[in-house]
Order: sequence, then structure tokens, then C-alpha cells
Amino acid sequence: MSIRPIDVARTDGGPQWVEAVATPSGTEVWWDEPRPHEGGRRCVVRRLPGGSRVDVLPPGWNARNRVVEYGGRSWRPLPGGGLVFTNWADQRLYRLDAGGDPVAITPVGTYRYADLYLPPGREEVWAVRETDDVRDLVAVPLDGGRVRVIVKAHHFLMNPRISPDGRSVAWIGWDHPNMPWDGTELCVAELRPDGTAGPHRVVAGGPRESVAQAEWRDDTALYAVTDPTGWWNVHLVPAGGGPGRNLTPMELEFGSAAWKPGMTYMALADDDDLVVVYGTADRRRLGVLDPETGDLREIGGTATHWSSTVSVADGRVAAVRATPYTPLEVALVGLDGAYEIVSAPKPLPDRALLPTPEAMTIEDVHAHLYPPSGATGPSPYVIFVHGGPTGHMPIVLDLEIAYFTSRGIGVAVVNYGGSTGYGRAYRERLRHQWGVVDVQDCAKVARGLVELGRADASRIAVRGGSAGGWTTVAALVHSDVFAGGVAHYAITDPESWAAETHDFESRYLDGLVGPLPETRQRYTERSPLLNAARASGPCLMLHGLEDAIVDVGQAERFTAELDRHGRPWALLTFPGEQHGWRREETIVAVLEAELAFYGLIFDMETPEVPPLTLKGRA
Repeated sequence: MSIRPIDVARTDGGPQWVEAVATPSGTEVWWDEPRPHEGGRRCVVRRLPGGSRVDVLPPGWNARNRVVEYGGRSWRPLPGGGLVFTNWADQRLYRLDAGGDPVAITPVGTYRYADLYLPPGREEVWAVRETDDVRDLVAVPLDGGRVRVIVKAHHFLMNPRISPDGRSVAWIGWDHPNMPWDGTELCVAELRPDGTAGPHRVVAGGPRESVAQAEWRDDTALYAVTDPTGWWNVHLVPAGGGPGRNLTPMELEFGSAAWKPGMTYMALADDDDLVVVYGTADRRRLGVLDPETGDLREIGGTATHWSSTVSVADGRVAAVRATPYTPLEVALVGLDGAYEIVSAPKPLPDRALLPTPEAMTIEDVHAHLYPPSGATGPSPYVIFVHGGPTGHMPIVLDLEIAYFTSRGIGVAVVNYGGSTGYGRAYRERLRHQWGVVDVQDCAKVARGLVELGRADASRIAVRGGSAGGWTTVAALVHSDVFAGGVAHYAITDPESWAAETHDFESRYLDGLVGPLPETRQRYTERSPLLNAARASGPCLMLHGLEDAIVDVGQAERFTAELDRHGRPWALLTFPGEQHGWRREETIVAVLEAELAFYGLIFDMETPEVPPLTLKGRA
């Protein structure tokens, strides 16, 4: 018995944002969840104190946005059961009152909105507004009146917060060539009578310090997740400037890479404690921090992962948890650690089909091993490479992994140098070394599994998406370890990608490879496209036709080069898909093609999926 592709599709993804809301009848929990069977839309769901769940967003509406192309916080609940949200189809802000229909509150245009925030006592929603490559913090009246610009400061902004007395505004900003995990600034400014910000002062952060979140403690100070020590710790920062104080001086991460504006790693509890998400990429915990004493108490139970979204109301915490045997789920947790799962259960396969992961380190490289079912000796293995590359893969139930392990193919997830969750020093191992360190680390893990007797040296493949797709094709052309590779929406030529990609990542490669044109030789040497003749095995490329982050031309040009040099390849493209798979039918087709590909290169029978034909000469 094996896991089916449809099983994967129906559990794919998880809740992204949560909100706990205090009501007279108890604590409500709100979240958004993916609906692959509804065209991939994200639906906002409300769980009432009595336990019933209600879809707040009607069919056809999709709470997503395209700010920095990855999107950001896309909704907030309104008093009385209403909702303000961004709609994917037109990127406008909408208000939805209980029992009514969505009504647009922003004008038609090229605007996008994200990181929605409801300042207490004001009938407006604050947001990051993106217009082409310009971003401002704006206030949008909930009745649809004139949009007011609050802050014009940095090229990128996030985390708008009003002080308790309503007189000041704080935000986080940064400029090219930095990415938000390189260096950001926590800024504070007085609010003028017209609701716009005056001149700002920088109270934390800098070119080599990354502030990931900030919340007002009171009118005089803020709590900030920032990393001057090399680890994202919680600091108390004076609002008027001056030295801050590290409240969690430990080698643990209380933040992560801000790929999406609106992520939260801490929330203020009613008794002035802080609820925090913290740990390493091997285990992220949920805890309660006493800011006065520094006492940190874990309340996350057996969960191995808590996502970067947390909210507190009535002394209860809404957050998203997972374990190796349970998917990402919304939990309501008491400060004493008692919890209940409030999101709808997903259909799961028999636990006997699920692998038991092992966290391991091979030559200083962090990895998670998922052994194949029924393994009695060296087995075929696939090295999974996460995207980003500034990111990581946690230890959670992933039916995509179990799909392969249930068929006798082992999986090793590699959190290569450059990954988050292990401090800045590990993260910056990739600085100017993208296409070198990541490739070497994946090869180290593959060889280590062979030496341990776990993997068959002739049957090891590599696969990944986006930046993980880059590492996949780079590993094929710059190492001889892999029998083949599967690249989802992959970058294949860094110089052309830097020229054609979106604004948010347009200077990312300055830190990953080097600035252009000074370091062009590195780009040439590392480019999989320009070195396609050296591919160690076949390559399957998978790409969405509406991808605005990595254009499908990256895949088309690479497969053309493979073909020109007589290297086997296949390319499948998917209409209606962007950077990542969201539709049920796409997820099924992708998994079936990937399994068929492994059947070819591992010499395995895969009669349950449609055959795949490779082009080019073997």
C-alpha cells in the first residue's frame, strides 16, 4: 500500500496567518487555509467559541496578494464578525460585513496591499501599499474614503504599529541591495495631526543587523526581534533611541527570514508576558517569556514545529503547529500548555506509511533523513533542496516526502549552509558562494548516506524548487554524485534571472554571488545553463506559465542546451500556476511525473503513474 498523489494534494500547504479574538462568549480563532480543490484559493475561516467553523470568505474570493510577489498578511477580522482582506483577482482591499457581500474600499489601479494592521481606536486599516517598485505605509478608511500615505521612507517596508497613546508609529524598513535578513532598520516617528509621520529615528537595526518584528511594550519602548549577536533574539528597545537589552541571550532563533511582510514570532499576553516562537530548524517551540526575569517556559508540547504566526487573546494563544505525523494545524493553546486543535482535520494515510525522520549532521551540514519503507540495505534516495535559498525545511509531516518513502525511495532534506534556523554565521556560509556551498553540502549528505550504508551510490537524485531548483541543476552540472534531477520552477542562469526577475529579489544575487558587472566571471562559471554539457544525468523541469518570479524561459533555455549537448530531459509546463503549485490537478500531475522520472533513472517499475518520455539522447 502506498500514498496516492491525491492524498498529497488534499493535505498540501497549511494555515498561513492566525488571529485570536476575544468576544463576550469566548475566544474566536481566525485563519486562512489553502483550497487546492477550489482552484488553489485561500479561504478565511472562523472558529466560534462553541466549536463550529464557518467559511468567512465566499466561494470565488481568494485572500492573497502579490506584494513583493510572495505576498504578505492578507486579512484581518473586524468587530462583529466582519473581515478586511486583499483579493487575488484585482489586488484591491475589500470589506466584508457579517451577512453581506465583499465591498471594495480601494480604487482600481496597479496597487497591491499587504501586511494589514488595524490600529486600535481608528476606523481604518494600515497596510504596505506597493505601486510598481514603490512601497509606502498607508491608511485606508474602512468605509472606502481617501487613502492616506503615512510613511514614505525606505524602498521596502513592513510591520506598521501605532503606539498605545496613538502619538507615534513604528515600522521596519530596508533598501537595496540588502534583503530583510541582511539588514533592516526599526524606525519610530511622531504622528502629525493629519495622520502622517514626521521625521523618523532609527532605534534598532542597521546594515548588518536584521530586525524581523517589533511590538510596542508601552509608549516608551518596543520589543524587537533582532540579531546583533548573530541570533534573532528578543530585545527591549527604547523608543527614543539608546542601547537596547537582550531579553533572550541564547543561541536560538526567535525569528526567521521575512519573505512575507506580516510574519509574527511574538505576541503580548494580557499579563505582560510575551508568547514566542523560537528554536532551531530542527525544532521550533512555542513558549512564554517573562521580559522582567528572562524566564522562558515552553508550552508547545510534543509539536516539532510552530509556524511564524502567533496571536493572543483572553490568555489563549492561536498558533500553527505540526509534528512528523500530523500536518500544519491551527491550535488554541492555554498559557498552561493545554491545547485543542481548532482547524478541520485532514484525511491522513495509515501511520504505518509515514516515515520517522532523523535529524542528523554530516560534515557540519544539517539534514533530516526520512528512511524508505521496507528498506533492508542501500536504497534509492532523493536529496530534497529547499527554496530561498534563505530558508529551511522543518521536521513536519510532509506527504510529498511520504509519497516517495512509501514506494521505497528514501528522502534526505538538506538544510545546507545558507539556511535559516542555525544563526547568522551558518546563514552567511552562502554569502558569495551560491552554487558552490549548497551544491557541496548536498553532495556531502549524499556521499555520507552511501558511507553509512543507507543509500545506493548509483541511485541518488536531487530535487528542489525555485532556489532549490537552482541547486538541483547546479548539482547536476557541477558534481558527479547524482543520477538525475527534478527542478521545480528553477533558476538556471543567474545573470539573466537577475535582469528579468521582480524588484524584491533583483539585488539578492549581490550577496549570494556578487555584484555585477564586477563578478561576472562567477556567474559564468556557476551558471547551469552555460555548463549544461556537463550534466551527470537526466533532468525533469516543471514550471508554471504565470510565474513572475522565475520566468519559464529559464527552464526552456536550459532544456534547449541539454538537448543541444545530447543530455536527456523533459519539460512540463502548467497554465494558471505561478511560483509554486496550488491547484489539485497540478499537484497530482507533478507528483506522477516525478515518480515516473525516478522510475526511469532508478530502474524501478512505476505502473501506477503515466509514463514519462525523456527527450535528447541517453
